Amino acid sequence: MKELLSLNKFLWKYRWQLLAGFIMVILSNFVSVLSINYVGNAINGIESLLTGYTSGQSEDISDVKKGLMQAGLLFIGLKVIAGLFLIGVRLMIIATSRHIEYDLKNEIYSHYQKLSLSFYKKNKTGDLMNRITEDVAFVRQYLGPGIMYPLDLVSRATIILAFMINIDPKLTLYTLGPLPILSFLIYKVASTINKKSREVQKQQSNISSIVQDTFSGIRVIKSFNTESSTMKNYEKEASDYESKALSLAQTEAYFFPLMVLIVGISNLLILYMGGVRYYEGKLNIGVIAQYFMYLNMLIWPFTSLGWVTMLVQRAEASMARINEFLKQKPEIQNTVEQPTPISGKIEFRNLSYTYENTGIQALENISFTVEKGKSLAIMGKTGSGKSTIVLLLARLLQPTSGQVLIDDVPYENLNLKSLREAIGFVPQEAFLFSDTIQHNILFGASEEDDLDSVKKYAKKAAVHKNIEGFKEGYDTILGERGVTLSGGQKQRISIARALIKDPQILVFDDSLSAVDTETEEEILRNLQSEINQKTTFIVTHRISSAKNADHILVLDEGKIVEFGTHTELIAKEGAYFSLIKKQLAEQD
Repeated sequence: MKELLSLNKFLWKYRWQLLAGFIMVILSNFVSVLSINYVGNAINGIESLLTGYTSGQSEDISDVKKGLMQAGLLFIGLKVIAGLFLIGVRLMIIATSRHIEYDLKNEIYSHYQKLSLSFYKKNKTGDLMNRITEDVAFVRQYLGPGIMYPLDLVSRATIILAFMINIDPKLTLYTLGPLPILSFLIYKVASTINKKSREVQKQQSNISSIVQDTFSGIRVIKSFNTESSTMKNYEKEASDYESKALSLAQTEAYFFPLMVLIVGISNLLILYMGGVRYYEGKLNIGVIAQYFMYLNMLIWPFTSLGWVTMLVQRAEASMARINEFLKQKPEIQNTVEQPTPISGKIEFRNLSYTYENTGIQALENISFTVEKGKSLAIMGKTGSGKSTIVLLLARLLQPTSGQVLIDDVPYENLNLKSLREAIGFVPQEAFLFSDTIQHNILFGASEEDDLDSVKKYAKKAAVHKNIEGFKEGYDTILGERGVTLSGGQKQRISIARALIKDPQILVFDDSLSAVDTETEEEILRNLQSEINQKTTFIVTHRISSAKNADHILVLDEGKIVEFGTHTELIAKEGAYFSLIKKQLAEQD
């Protein structure tokens, strides 16, 4: 139960609704138990009438009918009242569990967004999805039925026990004697359920991850004709899930028969001991009937105890998985609350970065300065550290050593939101949401921007004509991750999305690689006015994208090997010059 204690803040938030629900549970049970007395009185009345007939001492039939009618009406009336209270219970407790489910999902989703990139590299998307859906659903079941039914059991058992002891303590002892045995058996089985629940949920996450990877990579799977091997991998994981789920189901299956057995023994004890005490003249038949009804009222709460135990154990396992991520702190945290104005001067000072998960040093002792409004092209072979530089600039990664300064201030001393709002980032792999083209371009833009602004920047990104060619134009709904568009179209929409923010800093991370040279030149011409006004980083493999930058930085194995203008680097006839010759040779 230790993991479930983290839910106390939500329970406290909705304490008044829960308190009202608890009171209604008690009132509902009290009224239900009270109604049984009238059944006992009615049975005693019928018994005395039958006894009178057999002994020749007849009673007034009308009085008996009147008494039975009163008992029946009181019984029905009390049951109706109990039912109304029970409706209130569900409206309070079950509805509250839905509110807490909503709050918990929001907390998890918000925390996911705060966690650093390294977290997402270590964890699979399917597992993340499973924790915010399946695991939260199991926790909600605990917060609803898992709270309501134990409270119902405790209050009902307490009230019934009080009534039974008041009537006949000895018969009560015999009737309820087997129930502690049931509690012990439940405790023994519950620990096994907890362990197996964790295994089932972990395997469920594995399956979710495989399905997520399959859907995301369906083009690759089909193009390589690997459907069969992919299916075999899925079947293996599904088979493991099936065996673990069946093992859990077999353990859970012990609960109901155990409870039926214990309750059956209690019924036999009522029948035997009640009969003995009836013949001794210590009990009447109505009381014995009441005891049977009392016990039957306890059957569902005690039967549900096994199910509730399963819910609690499953919720404990789920909450442990949820807390595992909620307890993780973002590697990159905002330490400045006040918004920070940013102009755009950027300096990397003796910066090095090593990827934690692989131990690979991506950058070593990197130092350079880009003045406000100037542009820097970053070139180098694949894996030389180009993308790492722009990820560090956006503070999506934290330097292992050294500093990044924005406007001569270490960027740890800047408001993180202000920093990222000042950067228009076009990633290497263009990501589009399953929404309209217009909404994708407006993502992150100010509320004042409208369709005219969208078209303006779509033209600058040389994608306006393509969009106008679609039947729905800017209202065209894109498939998941923009799957309905070509790679070049996705990149150009991403460029328009970055431009419409009107940021102080523009970052293009190899974002023209999927377009042809002619389209690239058109985009660069359109962007020239933007680049001249903003500090711009251009990560590229193409000389055509780099040659007009104010400075060009060439990387090799994480180190700066050249830095200067296009003309200066050609004159050196070094690494940059070699790249030019290589690209010219490839064009020939």
